[in-house]
Amino acid sequence: MSSYDDLASLAEMDADARATREQLRLRQAVDRVVRPAPSLHFDEQPGERAKRGLEVSAAAAALAAAIYVD
Repeated sequence: MSSYDDLASLAEMDADARATREQLRLRQAVDRVVRPAPSLHFDEQPGERAKRGLEVSAAAAALAAAIYVD
């Protein structure tokens, strides 16, 4: 007799383990852990990057003009 009342079949336990592994994304975590750290040397950093544009809506411009009156 088992200490568990409702033992699942081996196929069910295997399916549960696979589903849990997929949910936890253990393979991705392991890959990230063993990946080397990025370099801190300036010359190994990426070059110039394009800056994101800043758009100011007409409403924001009107509000700023009303707040910052000379």
